[in-house]
Amino acid sequence: MKDYFDARYPDVSDLKARAKQRMPKFAFDYLVGGCMEEISVARNRQDVEAVQLRSELLKPFDGSNLETEIFGHKYSAPFGIAPVGLQGLMWPKAPEILAKSAKEKNVPYILSTVSSASLESIAEISEGHAWYQLYNPTDDGIRNDLLNRIKAAQYKVLVVTVDVPTFGYRPRDIKNGLAMPPKMTLKNIWQMVTSPAWFVETALAGKPEMQTLKPYMPKNMPTDELAAFMNKTVMGRVDIEGLKPIRDFWQGPLVIKGLINEADVAKAVELGADGVIMSNHGGRQLDAGESPIKPLQNVSEKYKGKIKIMMDSGLRSGTNIAGALASGADFTFLGRPFVYGVGALGNKGGYHVINSLTLQLTQIMNQLGCSSVEDLPNYLVK
Repeated sequence: MKDYFDARYPDVSDLKARAKQRMPKFAFDYLVGGCMEEISVARNRQDVEAVQLRSELLKPFDGSNLETEIFGHKYSAPFGIAPVGLQGLMWPKAPEILAKSAKEKNVPYILSTVSSASLESIAEISEGHAWYQLYNPTDDGIRNDLLNRIKAAQYKVLVVTVDVPTFGYRPRDIKNGLAMPPKMTLKNIWQMVTSPAWFVETALAGKPEMQTLKPYMPKNMPTDELAAFMNKTVMGRVDIEGLKPIRDFWQGPLVIKGLINEADVAKAVELGADGVIMSNHGGRQLDAGESPIKPLQNVSEKYKGKIKIMMDSGLRSGTNIAGALASGADFTFLGRPFVYGVGALGNKGGYHVINSLTLQLTQIMNQLGCSSVEDLPNYLVK
């Protein structure tokens, strides 16, 4: 399984098309959609695709090495699996599938607070190699309990997302009446039963729920009250003062996710954070927002060596990964491609996506004549 590669799906667009056929429309829409008119989703892609790299062909070259060390661990490649909420809604057992493949392929998997798998179960599957993404609760008691659970489960890296001060205005989800679990409208029921593989797997796995957060939810809470609960209890604006108690408690590597501008990165450095993930939440929060690839180079030039600088949002291929690394990122994360992979190929999807990205990135580095990930900025066309 570790070397699994399906030649029918060499590109992420092939996986996306197959996943669309197998998922109910409301689940697929949640995965691909952005906020408002989805301009930011398109901008992320346009800007990362505009990055150009220059080969050096006549120098001696002995091959490339993708291994990348971050926070004391040497990973097999400079990319990992970004946190994606409601993964089990899009494909049953998706968090478990992806955590297992990431562990066996030696790349990081970040579990979302709003995942359909509990933090304890993913810690067990990943054997302590997963990272945990935290939405900082407005309730101090819930925050402290979550942090104690994360510590007890022996997660090595804590990633705090700060770019969701409000729920994104997402027209696709509004039209679909998306909830967790999904509302049993006639339209949604029809979409479920006409997605037979998803329907059978979901029946076997059980209805998707936010397992990590279940202990904090009132019993028998109506689904139409879930958004209000999430907004009041789990999500909300996170400023530097809100991060200080987390930094004081968490003794391991702390990463702040969702930053775009230099001023916020400077505050993260001052806080004593160990890393940042430059991100605009995949274009799902601010349609007029800047794509992270744009400010990445300036942030890297100013703060490289002071803090680990990572990036997600808009990355779909080995070419995109190479472009982000050449622009100054120390590491990268991808979300949607991995869920497309699981939607298209089930239990094999995570392995396929990791292997295809590894093949793509290796070919690019060999074509450039770049021997190591750290050298990629030398090949950026400025």
